[in-house]
Amino acid sequence: MNTSPPSALLCFDFDGTFIDQAAPEILVPPLAAALQALRQRGANFAINTGRSLFQAIGGVRDLGLRDLPDYLIAWEREIYAPTRFHRWTDLGDWNHRCRKEHKKLFRKHRRLLTRMRDHIHRHSGARWIEEPEEPAGLIARDEPEMDHLCEFIDAEIAAAGATRLSYERNTIYLRFAHSNYNKGTSLAELARQLSVPRDRIFAIGDNHNDLTMLNPEVASMIACPSNAVPEVKQSVASCGGFVAASSCGAGIAEAIEHFFGPL
Repeated sequence: MNTSPPSALLCFDFDGTFIDQAAPEILVPPLAAALQALRQRGANFAINTGRSLFQAIGGVRDLGLRDLPDYLIAWEREIYAPTRFHRWTDLGDWNHRCRKEHKKLFRKHRRLLTRMRDHIHRHSGARWIEEPEEPAGLIARDEPEMDHLCEFIDAEIAAAGATRLSYERNTIYLRFAHSNYNKGTSLAELARQLSVPRDRIFAIGDNHNDLTMLNPEVASMIACPSNAVPEVKQSVASCGGFVAASSCGAGIAEAIEHFFGPL
């Protein structure tokens, strides 16, 4: 970690924002130039993604970035920093606490999750996910089905009084999680460790799981690209943020110029 605070902290969602999923190996030139210019001014940048650490590293490698991100936030909650040998390691004790709290959460609400899983199996075409690193999640057939399932899950969580059980949604994918650990709280923790104040934090994303970081209490400069889902565009606009006219990386470059001026 740097000995002095960075001049700014920029946080980017990955799929659909930093990269266009139709061309995942291309970093658009305006964004590459903006990143280089801001880094020369002492800024740091983080990729904040729902991907696992392994998948995030693969995506970054495929881009062939001239410089690695300064930080990676994987699973929407775990913070990693690169060593000088380009290996990614836990930043502080945040990841340890995050994993511990998630184990407790899923153990405490095992019956509730099982009840929801059985209902979803019987009454929808969605697929429930149970893997070592992903103990509770689902994949819907389409977004309307996911909308309906989110209403059901919200009602079940409320009825059970499971205040710490939450979820992160991106299109047809949903991951259950602890409400204290998400893209917003992880970005805030990273900023705390770097001693970067809120007024020097920039965040941009395109989907539901980005809303926690597209929050004026977390970042003073918030934005979304033109391909963002309507709920994100509405939220960003209502907070006085910037809705770009361009999609994905070009939209990031547009938002950076809006907040930082011509580079």
